[in-house]
Amino acid sequence: MAEGGAADLDTQRGEVATLLKTQLRKGDTWYLVDSHWFKQWKKYVGFDSWDKYQMGDQNVYPGPVDNSGLLKDGDVLAIKEHLIDELDYILVPTEGWNKLVSWYGLTEGQEPIARKVVEQGMFVKHCKVEVYLTELKLCEDSNMDNVITKRFSKADTIDMIEKEMRKLFSIPDEKETRLWNRYMSNTFEPLNKPDSTIQDAGLYQGQVLVIEQKSEDGTWPRGSTAPKLAPHTTVQQSSLMSAGKDKPRAQNRQSRR
Repeated sequence: MAEGGAADLDTQRGEVATLLKTQLRKGDTWYLVDSHWFKQWKKYVGFDSWDKYQMGDQNVYPGPVDNSGLLKDGDVLAIKEHLIDELDYILVPTEGWNKLVSWYGLTEGQEPIARKVVEQGMFVKHCKVEVYLTELKLCEDSNMDNVITKRFSKADTIDMIEKEMRKLFSIPDEKETRLWNRYMSNTFEPLNKPDSTIQDAGLYQGQVLVIEQKSEDGTWPRGSTAPKLAPHTTVQQSSLMSAGKDKPRAQNRQSRR
């Protein structure tokens, strides 16, 4: 009997087999399970018709769900690089994960490895579990040397990232903020579409994002919004007008969130 009193083996086998056939839907959460542990569980419950001779045998009892084989040393939230679906891990939907943990528990000190289903493809869309998250480097405009690295899903929005950064850098609720994409030491572009996802915004692994706070006098450290062109001013004329200025080019493109 599994920890906490598991369902009988036939029930376990039937319920998980059904749940593994769940269709991927954008926004749903799936969980990684180490293949080694999952194979042991399959033996114990007689999952495969040709492999029932050890069914119920305590010698093959799998014990608590153990994902240690998937994790980087010393980091319960980071998985190893280049893991392969069905070879190194099995993906199970939320309900399947909850059942396995309720029946067997989770190895002490480990956290569930939860991943979102995202939509991929420019023309033909297909759903995929986003196993590897996008690592972003986060800092404040007032102190860009203090960088915090966090992982996000491609489905996370700019608004979600901004809220996370406000928490990380203890920015009061009443303070107005805006986000910037930092490409080089002096090239910044505004991230002013809060509903845009990481994927929509084209953010990549290792991208530096900067959060800026509005000053007490109502101004922005990075300057105000870019002036609108006069009705008959062409983009080319505007470029000529701004030539020779020593402000970074990106500051002329700044806009409010």
